Amino acid sequence: MAAAKKATPAKKTAARKAPAGKTATAGKTATAGKTAEKAVAAKTVTKRATARKATPETAAAKTTAATKAAAKKVPTRKAAAERTVSGTAAAEKSAAKTVAEKASATKAVTKKAAAQKAVPDSTAAKKTATARKAPAKTTSAARAGAAQTAPQTATVPQAATAPESASAAQKTTAKKTAAQAAAAKKATAKKATVKKTAAKQTSAQKALAETAAPACTAPGATAPDAEASHVQPPAGAAATTQPPAPQAPDAEAAAAQAPSIQAPTGGAVDAKVREGQAPTGEATAAPGPDVQTPTGEAVDAKAPSVRAPGGKAAPGGRAASDGKGASGGKGASGGASPAGAGAVAASFVSPEVSLAVSPAVDTLDRERLLAGTHHDPHAVLGAHTVPGGVAVRAFKPYALGVAVVAGDLQVELRHDGDGFFSGLLPAGAVPEYRLEVAYAGAVQVTEDAYRFLPTLGELDLYLIGEGRHEQLWQALGAHPTTHQGVQGTRFAVWAPNARGVRVAGTFNFWDGTAFPMRSLGATGVWELFVPGIGEGELYKFEITRPDGSKTLRADPMARRTEVPPATSSIITASHHEWRDEEWLARRAELPAHEAPFSVYEVHLPSWRPGLTYRDLATQLPAYVKDLGFTHVELMPVAEHPFGGSWGYQVTGFYAPTARLGTPDDFKYLVDALHQAGIGVIMDWVPAHFPRDEWALAEFDGRPLYEHSDPLRAAHPDWGTLEFDFGRREVRNFLVANALYWCEEFHIDGLRVDAVASMLYLDYSREPGQWRPNEHGGRENLDAVAFLQEMNATVYRRVPGVVTVAEESTAWDGVTRATHHRGPSGFGGLGFGLKWNMGWMHDSLEYMSHDPIHRKYHHGEMTFSMVYAYSENYVLPISHDEVVHGKGSLVSKMPGDWWQQRANLRAYLACMWSHPGKQLLFMGQEFAQGAEWSEERGPDWWLLDPAYGAAADHRGVLDLVRDLNSVYRDTPALWSRDVHPDGFQWIVGDAADDNVFAFLRYDADGSPLLVVSHFAPVVRPDYRIGVPDDVPAWREVVNTDAARYGGSDVVRPDPLKPDPQPWHGRPASLHLTLPPLATVWLRPA
Repeated sequence: MAAAKKATPAKKTAARKAPAGKTATAGKTATAGKTAEKAVAAKTVTKRATARKATPETAAAKTTAATKAAAKKVPTRKAAAERTVSGTAAAEKSAAKTVAEKASATKAVTKKAAAQKAVPDSTAAKKTATARKAPAKTTSAARAGAAQTAPQTATVPQAATAPESASAAQKTTAKKTAAQAAAAKKATAKKATVKKTAAKQTSAQKALAETAAPACTAPGATAPDAEASHVQPPAGAAATTQPPAPQAPDAEAAAAQAPSIQAPTGGAVDAKVREGQAPTGEATAAPGPDVQTPTGEAVDAKAPSVRAPGGKAAPGGRAASDGKGASGGKGASGGASPAGAGAVAASFVSPEVSLAVSPAVDTLDRERLLAGTHHDPHAVLGAHTVPGGVAVRAFKPYALGVAVVAGDLQVELRHDGDGFFSGLLPAGAVPEYRLEVAYAGAVQVTEDAYRFLPTLGELDLYLIGEGRHEQLWQALGAHPTTHQGVQGTRFAVWAPNARGVRVAGTFNFWDGTAFPMRSLGATGVWELFVPGIGEGELYKFEITRPDGSKTLRADPMARRTEVPPATSSIITASHHEWRDEEWLARRAELPAHEAPFSVYEVHLPSWRPGLTYRDLATQLPAYVKDLGFTHVELMPVAEHPFGGSWGYQVTGFYAPTARLGTPDDFKYLVDALHQAGIGVIMDWVPAHFPRDEWALAEFDGRPLYEHSDPLRAAHPDWGTLEFDFGRREVRNFLVANALYWCEEFHIDGLRVDAVASMLYLDYSREPGQWRPNEHGGRENLDAVAFLQEMNATVYRRVPGVVTVAEESTAWDGVTRATHHRGPSGFGGLGFGLKWNMGWMHDSLEYMSHDPIHRKYHHGEMTFSMVYAYSENYVLPISHDEVVHGKGSLVSKMPGDWWQQRANLRAYLACMWSHPGKQLLFMGQEFAQGAEWSEERGPDWWLLDPAYGAAADHRGVLDLVRDLNSVYRDTPALWSRDVHPDGFQWIVGDAADDNVFAFLRYDADGSPLLVVSHFAPVVRPDYRIGVPDDVPAWREVVNTDAARYGGSDVVRPDPLKPDPQPWHGRPASLHLTLPPLATVWLRPA
């Protein structure tokens, strides 16, 4: 209908004039009568306005309704038109007949195309609805055919012209009839045309057509005859909508008018449409659509310049082509690719795509990336398929220029300001590419970090979210790896409260602006794969807190760190080859509480100051093996900023301290100890951590690893923070850490520090400074659950290990199995051993008294046997007893120098024979006189033969060696440590004599007789009751022997018992008790 006017978009006051030569479309056939024209035009305007308001979801439904309504109104409109314009009846009848004849063929073609097109574009549907609403004087059959063809042949609404005469209407109808006939022929010959055109293309163009055409061309649409067809959607249509296949036969007229496209955000951009280029390299230009950016500012979104060997760079970024379209006409990029383009040519976009969006980063994403608060930078940066090609965006703040290199093709990206670069590649799929980044004086070719998939899988994220990832160190942290065929390092960190996380390090000059990480859902994990970097690089995480401030943090999962006081994390990978298979195979033969377990406690940095891990590996195993200890216990090895804390204020829970070497160096030391037959126990500190602002404290701006309740977060004694054991991710962090040391470093056991401070809510707190648990009690139920989980998991995953609790209270069931409930209602904590702090304090208190007063403290030596079998105990003389003014072990003893050493020797032999395992701190094995200092270490010079009193110290050292030797060879001293039938008192009440005598038994009933005499006098003919089934006894240890520095009151010959009962025994021995000595006797 010539008089029908198109509803104009907002802000446009005049309708555009239809381009010359452009014919009226189906559904807009002119009528002759002015009255009918005006009435129908009014209805058309109303329907178009309604169609524009329709949402994309209802567009298809409204289109169908409009078609049916139009079909029903055909007889009425036809009658009105015939009464008004009778002069044109013949012409209209002829046109209707022509359309009816073509309807069958058109309907068949349309059905086939519609079946291929599963989801019609919402904008195309709106255009179709508009086109269908224009009334025309056609028959019902013709209108039905047009309605079925419309989804594939939707035409562009043109500005209505002034009312025309009847003759003009007849000309229009005739012209439309010819156009429809031509369209039908093209639809029928479509396949032949495409095949003919494809045969003329080069091999690269064939690959291109196969790759790009399915994604860019509507199935069943006829191939265009022209260079391009520009489509003007209704106001507000999305700029990303693919245009429908054009039907106009006059390509030059169709391309003459550049349509205006409204981007979703409403801004305006002059986006040039890429056109084909002749083989000579000269580009043919055509006006492109006006696209608006989210900022609303006009941007000249020209295509990036394309360079390829054998061809000139296309002006304005237009790719060179052979200039021919699918039907023999010129196309946007459908010709041959430039010489040497290789496989990249196969992904050039098809000529049907003529509308493109601006590849530039929008304002909101730009602001978030600059501020470091973007949760998904991979959705913005990198390469992404868009209508018109592949948009590539890079964020290189200090770059002078960025180009995309894909095979032999190189595309310069436009600098959009603030370090953002963007461009649109003429490709239908994302190719393999790299970035060529130009800096001042240097050009770097690198992989794009934002083209990679996440390095963490769904299982990892699920286990992290559940707090059950038992190998958490393999998921989080920094790991050199090969990802999607590219070498680099993957970073992952847990920071659920962060607004954004970036990686900063030596590889980016400590500026993480261009390295934002992506958030992997609700787990709170942030991840980024950075290609081209590997071991040795320093890094930290730049975290944007909830309040917008930033903090630079060391990696909580870092497996290597800088040497303190430097605090950076270091990318590392292990290359150590273990050689301790024999040790690992036999360490699980006996549980620790039923095996010999004599421990030498060592502070590695001060044992022999200046030695590295590898240096220690050549000295420590030999020394410990010579003394006969079964295990060493290493004071905390995990990284700590303050050396004066001895390692008990940990910041790097997964990194051995860098003061002594690398993680592989530490593995080398453990390996050397195992090869020497020595087990390795390590102090582990899960109770608390320091407040350093670069470490765990308020890691992501809010309490994360620490408890959110200030009353439970702050440790009152040490100025540190306590872990939130009730948070599953924190428990996971700690449980996995315990496994990490056992599995990755072959640690044989963990001595858990400060367990008592974890178990009680009121530990070192006054009333009002703590809150009771849900049952009103003072037990920390979260800590109980954590310790149970840790022990159960470690014992399940690492056979042969042992966990040892430093627990100083009477908590019930520390070494009981977790599934066995005790009187308190709790299951056991699940430890293998527990430090007997009560024995240590009581026995040292007894020994500190002058012998004349000891009879008044006799019970302090016997009380330990009251509870000796309530737990599996270790008797510790640890570092805590020889520091902070407490003096060394020998200095605690009363008397002169001879008596001090004699008391020490007697005490050590009594300790070795008491039920339980033994632990002795370094320096005490040779009676060091000064208390320990982490800066100085043991006084090794005391053993120097040039020192006058060296023999005194060597005597104690020799005794310790002999005690360990006899201990290991005497099962009675270790096999029944946790069984009451392995111990029997002979005399425990001889307080006036300062004498203690008892028997130890092994599983076969073989005894060992122990007599300790803590008075500085000789007691001859001292009768001791013994069993009558042993015919003779002989001394195996006498601490008063001359070679130990004693008075040499010994009995080298076997002793036969008398049949005289004594001390409730059927026989007895007559002994001469040495002064301040302990004697071991076993059957001769």
